[in-house]
Amino acid sequence: MASSSLLSEEQLLCSICLDVFTDPVTTPCGHNFCKNCLAGYWDSSDHCQCPMCNKSFEMRPDLSINTLISETAAQFKQSVQAHTSNTTERNACADTKVLCDACTGVKEIAMKSCLNCGACYCMIHLEPHKNIQNLKKHKLINPVENLEDYICKKHERPLELFCRDDQICVCQFCTEGDHKNHNTVPIEEANEELKACLKKTQAEVQHLIQERLEKTEEIKHSLELSKKSTEEEISEGVEVFTALIHSIERSQAELLELMEEKQEVVERQAEELIQELEQEITVLKRKDLHLEQLSNAKNYLQKIQIYSSMWSPPHTRNWTEVSINPDRSGKTLRTSLSHLYKQLNNEMQNKCKLKQRSRQKAEAFNYFNVNWTQLLLLLFLPVAVFIPMSKAIWIQIYAVDVTLDPDTASNFLILSEDGKQVRSDEYEIMNAPYNPKRFINDPYVLAKESFSSGRFYYEVQVRGKTEWDLGVARETINRYNEVYPDYNDGTWSLIRRPGNDYRACAGSCIRVTVKETLERVGVFVDYEEGLVSFYDAEARSHIYSLTGQSFTEKLYPFFSPGFAYEDVNTPPLIIYDGYKYLITLKQFFSRVTVQRWF
Repeated sequence: MASSSLLSEEQLLCSICLDVFTDPVTTPCGHNFCKNCLAGYWDSSDHCQCPMCNKSFEMRPDLSINTLISETAAQFKQSVQAHTSNTTERNACADTKVLCDACTGVKEIAMKSCLNCGACYCMIHLEPHKNIQNLKKHKLINPVENLEDYICKKHERPLELFCRDDQICVCQFCTEGDHKNHNTVPIEEANEELKACLKKTQAEVQHLIQERLEKTEEIKHSLELSKKSTEEEISEGVEVFTALIHSIERSQAELLELMEEKQEVVERQAEELIQELEQEITVLKRKDLHLEQLSNAKNYLQKIQIYSSMWSPPHTRNWTEVSINPDRSGKTLRTSLSHLYKQLNNEMQNKCKLKQRSRQKAEAFNYFNVNWTQLLLLLFLPVAVFIPMSKAIWIQIYAVDVTLDPDTASNFLILSEDGKQVRSDEYEIMNAPYNPKRFINDPYVLAKESFSSGRFYYEVQVRGKTEWDLGVARETINRYNEVYPDYNDGTWSLIRRPGNDYRACAGSCIRVTVKETLERVGVFVDYEEGLVSFYDAEARSHIYSLTGQSFTEKLYPFFSPGFAYEDVNTPPLIIYDGYKYLITLKQFFSRVTVQRWF
């Protein structure tokens, strides 16, 4: 592009930065450069020479700004900026496609719209608004088609102000009438505020978009983890079911072998009985023949003598009590397996329903968490009845979760926060508030849970203790006086006293013998049968049973860690919960089925 000045565009370019001169200086050889460009060039070189002609200077010249070239370069820059601005403005106006209202014939594209004149003007017809003083005061905006929307319909004046109270655009006359005392600002200022608000809102929207993109990635990652977890579950499930099938097949073979052996025993017994019966029949027939012959004899004197000498009762067994009962264990097994099949079928249907709902809601990924160990135990349990096992293990089917009740604990006792441990301390006495449930004189505490029917079982660790009481107590036990296990005080317990002295107490105490010092004790209660049994939970062996008891009230698990003295008997009683999975196991079997296995 050519400049209107005497210098051309090429003459106004610095040969170092290739841009229009900034603070131009002239070297003694007559060449022009930007002051900073020439100084930087000389600073980086060992010799002072002209970048154009390479003329050397003995001393670095002291250069001043060339005023003529500087002014010419400044005019050139302004001309370029104005041209660029006009070009951009024309392009923007061309995009709006608003035509000039003053043009006749072929209409040019409008550059501005005048709110005072109510018309749109092209570059040529806009000149009066730039040169005439009165027209310079008119409000010019970018060209718009619906120019009437920018004019106040009441006063026919430009909408130059924005009313913050009513959130509308108004003219100057409106501020003297309906909007006299309202908070108004120039529409440009309101526009800037709107831009800032839009920028802030846009930032918030972009932040929300970013959050949702991150959440999308998180869900995708969770989906991958779920897929991997599901594949692992499937693999583990296949392994478990394969092992389960082999175990069941092996158990089936053992069961069939056992049944066949039982049948062989029965058949052998039956054959022996039949053989013995046939022998007795032969003897009786021979006796019958002799009697027949004797009855036909005519000499009655001889008949009497012979009968008296030969008659004696036949040596035979009393067969009225001899019988062979069919084995009903097969029927019991079928009943148990049928019941188990129904239970598992219901469980699987529930899992499928849960799976379907989870898919519909898409709220969870790991919905089908199978405890394969429990499933294996559940499936194999009915078959295991034919494998000899300790009754103490089956008692655990009735395991319950027991927690100590602090409202009943004596002030001599200290309970853990989770209610699973209790101990005594000779140097520490609790100052608990009064409660009618609390034991006053003895170190006793009851559980929160009570039972008035059925069966239940719990275990307590007594390791390291020399004195303790465990069992159950009726609800109306006297809590104000001393408790005497060897008196009819409403407790059924197993107690230990110093000297490895163990006793079972229910109104009176009976000394019991244990092979080894007890470390974990199990307590089993059958409410309807009036039975309280105690087990060595470590050795899985029976200790003693209190039978023939009569329960008419609620029963509470009953604990006493005994008194601690001189660092003796300080360990706590700890309610054992390592068999909690058996509590879940109960939900899959009815008690009728379990009772048949005992």
